[in-house]
Formats: sequence, C-alpha cells, structure tokens
Amino acid sequence: MLLRQNKELNYQNLYLPDNKILSGGKRTKDKYNRKDYFFSIITVVLNNVNFIEETIKSVINQGIDVEYILIDGGSTDGTLDIIKKYDNHIDLWISDKDFGIYDAMNKGIKYSSGKYLGIINSGDLYNSNALSTIKSYFTKHEKLDFIFGTVQKKILKSGFKKNKIYWSFDFYPSHSSGFFISSRVQKKLGLYNVNFKLSADHDLFFRLIKNKFKGMATKKNELIGYFTKDGGSYSSTIDFFDQFNEEINIRLKNEQNVLSIIFVILLNYSMKFAKNKKRSISIKQCLNLIKNAFKIEQK
Repeated sequence: MLLRQNKELNYQNLYLPDNKILSGGKRTKDKYNRKDYFFSIITVVLNNVNFIEETIKSVINQGIDVEYILIDGGSTDGTLDIIKKYDNHIDLWISDKDFGIYDAMNKGIKYSSGKYLGIINSGDLYNSNALSTIKSYFTKHEKLDFIFGTVQKKILKSGFKKNKIYWSFDFYPSHSSGFFISSRVQKKLGLYNVNFKLSADHDLFFRLIKNKFKGMATKKNELIGYFTKDGGSYSSTIDFFDQFNEEINIRLKNEQNVLSIIFVILLNYSMKFAKNKKRSISIKQCLNLIKNAFKIEQK
C-alpha cells in the first residue's frame, strides 16, 4: 500500500503495486517487455464514467508509443469497466483510494519510467498531434526542462511569462493536458506537495522557476490539448477564497517577500471593481489574508 507523501517529497520509482491493490495493464502480464519510453503519460480519475474513455483514446491514438499510467481513486460508477476495456493499451492501471488528486498524480509519477512526463486528467483531451509536437521541442532543445503547450479552455491559452508567477498564478495555459516535464527534473524537484490540497501544481511551478530550470511554450497555433469541465476542472469546484489563501501560503513556503505578497492580495482585491467580479475577495477577506501572511512569516 502506498503511503501518503508528507514532508518528504523525494521518491524512488516503482514497478508494480502491492498484490492487495487492484491493478492491471500490460505491465502486469507475464510476457511484458520493458522498454525505454520517451513519454510517460499519467491520467488520474475518480467516478468519471461519461468522459474517461475519450481521454484514454486521445492518449493511445497519438501515433507515438507512450507509457500510459492510469490512476483510479476507487471509482464505483463504471469507470473501472471502461479502463479494463483498454487493458491492452494501458501499461499500468491502479484502482485504490487516495488522499486527493495530487496524491494520485504522485502515484502515477512513481510508477513512470519515461524520459518526459505529462499529466492529463480524466475529461481533458490531447490534440491529435500533441505528443509529436512536444517531442519535437524536447528533441530540438536538449537542455529544455519543461514545456507549457497551448491549450483550449474557454479561450485559447498560450505562452508563459516566468516572472509573472511572483504576482499572479495565472502565468501558464494549463496544468492538465498542457504541461510536460523532464523526469530528471521531476526527480530533483520531488513530488507534488500534498500538504497543499488545492494548488500543489502552483507550488511545483514555483519550485521550477525559483530553481531556474529552463522552460518554454509552444507556439500559439500549436494546440496541444483541450481543458474541459468534465472531470478535469478540479479548481472550478473550489471556493476562491480558500484557494487564494493556500496560494499565499505557497508563496511564503517558497520564500517570497511578505510585502510583495501583500501587493498580490491588494491587486486581487482591486479585481472587485473590474469585470471579473466572481474571482474577487471582500475587504474583510483581504485584511484576513494580510494578517495571516504576517503570522505565518513570523513562525
């Protein structure tokens, strides 16, 4: 049984889960031959029977031989039946309860052996030539550590400006279906910090940029994936104040100056008077965030 990752983010790669854990896929077969994969693609899912199949097909129909790892959180709605349908196309699938979406991602990372890792949540989709496009970038730029691909959300999102992370977390197109990282760099950074239940991906990106790893974005017209609300939109179900409060803690954890964090808080409060009123905080919440930032820094 895999244990929840806590303070220690380092990890060793695993091959097969404990016999007590429900699992399947090509890797569990006697005649499975290990090979060197360029990509390991990870899908995490929980009770998403209506959309998991389209995500699976968007991965296995890429025209590139990939290691596909699928982590199910113990679905009871028929999702597992869909996964078993593609047993011969999935290298390893696991169905077991976890401690949340980032814990599930960490499981997938531990079982991955590819040179580069990508995560696509159930409900999200890759464009038909997504992985061949990403492969060409990593092949051409040998020192490249990570890539953000163009993703279709409500609007087309592309590019990233690394310094923007210090005053806004909206500096990248998408995590699921758009983000790819060298497994070598993932090892150095460690896993997603599950102490951050809502925005552990933002913490990982902060660590990437703070440690000066090299990243780039695909061109705007090179569409990599589609980020949907059908299972992949985890953040859309979260109260904005709770998410913003955690993001403040992420900044403090990554040693951002508290005064610049207060600027971020005030900047977001000013959004109340802009068009995006739903993604705003009240003056009371604003003051509470500032108080919490000072308290945490003093500990």
